Amino acid sequence: MGWNVADRELVSWLGTPETDLGWCGYKIDSRPDAAWLLHAMYEHESGLAKLTYDEEQRQRLAAGLEKPTRIPGFDLEARSCVIGNELGRSADPGSGWKRLRWTELAARLDESVVTEGQYPSFRSLSGAHPSGSWPVSIRPPAEGSLDRESWQTLIDVLIAWCPGGADTQCVAYFGPAVSGEFDTGVTVSGPLGGAGDLYDHPSGVGSPSNMWAADRSWITWSDWDLCGTKVAGPTELIDALQAAPDLEALRLPWC
Repeated sequence: MGWNVADRELVSWLGTPETDLGWCGYKIDSRPDAAWLLHAMYEHESGLAKLTYDEEQRQRLAAGLEKPTRIPGFDLEARSCVIGNELGRSADPGSGWKRLRWTELAARLDESVVTEGQYPSFRSLSGAHPSGSWPVSIRPPAEGSLDRESWQTLIDVLIAWCPGGADTQCVAYFGPAVSGEFDTGVTVSGPLGGAGDLYDHPSGVGSPSNMWAADRSWITWSDWDLCGTKVAGPTELIDALQAAPDLEALRLPWC
């Protein structure tokens, strides 16, 4: 069940190239209801490490195991911090790693899962990475895309909820920041049953910037700078997402 290139006009209800190109995806409102699907993170079974990804990188540079990035007139290593997260696609790292829920880590740190007034992002759960860089024993949530497993679970929930099931016609949009098509982005359409394949679409780097049912009953938003994917639709759908054991869905009334 393939997806094909579609007319850019299908995206015009979200914004037009003349007014808003949806560079990192089109921001969506929360009507009638919405939840954020928090991108998955993992913790190594050996326990928490004190070494951060940034410290590990600097050790490798000092040992000559890696060459520094050279930018004329700019010391990148001195002015940057290696956070440790993926940009785009991510997946279960496999043996030795276990899923670490945002809620579990927040309880451990005695802080909010997402600070009120903020989006789920690299700033969230700051107590786990006070310097900005995460400990190497944690695979932090990716920015810009749901993890592969959560994307497939989202599709499964949508198929079960939509009256048309797997045949539900949908549209997906890959913004310029991920597609490289800087004038228009990339628009494709196809059946919901084939949406799992969008994760590896050549125009993207994981979950599309936006995807919605042709009847606009629901819509998703994966922003390149965020660590959560927003889904807006009827309350019954949002309840179903929150009930899915393989998803971590959180209602954030301020965003």
